[in-house]
Amino acid sequence: MGDGAGTLVWLFVVLVLLIFVVIVLVRAVRIIPQARAGVVERLGKYQRTLNPGLTVLIPFVDRLLPLLDLREQVVSFPPQPVITEDNLVVSIDTVVYFQVTDPRAATYEIANYIQAVEQLTTTTLRNVVGGLNLEEALTSRDQINGQLRGVLDEATGRWGIRVSRVELKAIDPPLSIQDSMEKQMRAERDRRAAILTAEGTKQSAILTAEGERQSSILKAEGDAKAAILRADGESQAIQKVFSAIHKGNPTQKLLAYQYLQTLPKIASGTSNKLWIIPSEVGDALKGIGNVLGNTSAETDDAVDAELDSGL
Repeated sequence: MGDGAGTLVWLFVVLVLLIFVVIVLVRAVRIIPQARAGVVERLGKYQRTLNPGLTVLIPFVDRLLPLLDLREQVVSFPPQPVITEDNLVVSIDTVVYFQVTDPRAATYEIANYIQAVEQLTTTTLRNVVGGLNLEEALTSRDQINGQLRGVLDEATGRWGIRVSRVELKAIDPPLSIQDSMEKQMRAERDRRAAILTAEGTKQSAILTAEGERQSSILKAEGDAKAAILRADGESQAIQKVFSAIHKGNPTQKLLAYQYLQTLPKIASGTSNKLWIIPSEVGDALKGIGNVLGNTSAETDDAVDAELDSGL
């Protein structure tokens, strides 16, 4: 019985020792993930900062504080009411991009750096927007972002935090102001539409007038060229007829006969109410009479000659 009890005691002691060793190993050996950092305190005092990898601590002497994330973090803060220079309350929603650069300072220089960044952003935003009117606040986002980033980066530097960027997600003016702005924008759009319509009508009228002017010019030029071509054609025709007449060497009898044939054509128009006979008609008739008289005389002489020869 005594040996059995002693064996159980030894087994219990060995089991306790094994549990103690496991606990010691678990507390002594730590693995730090990538982009994380750990702060080690030895007997309540800062001892060192652990980098990613495997590390060994002294159990019950060293204490590893919660790991810090070294990646860039994005924090969206709830909308904050801000009063502008013209005493209008606008609601501004902000987003802050920051990164922990010094784990020791982020642990010991500030109790809660996320809450500190939020409160600092709110106060800085009120200072910046308080010096702007509503229109400037709505149209100067880049300027506000730059001022916020400069103030936050300077203030959070001693906390081991670097603010890389600050963005304004939304700037919401009061509903009454939104309605007024919407009406103003609608009126501005209507005004621009009216101006564009008037400009279009003006351009259309100018182009139409220009087209008509060009058409009139081209038509006049065409009529002038046509008249010139007709005159040249008539001139050439007259020259050819005149040349042909001279080459044919017409007699006075032929000219008088042609003149008489042309006279009825002159009087054939329906609008001719009065026919004025030129003075040359008498001369032409006289010439024709002479021709006919000579012909009759020659005929009579020929008849007399035949009668004489018959007798």
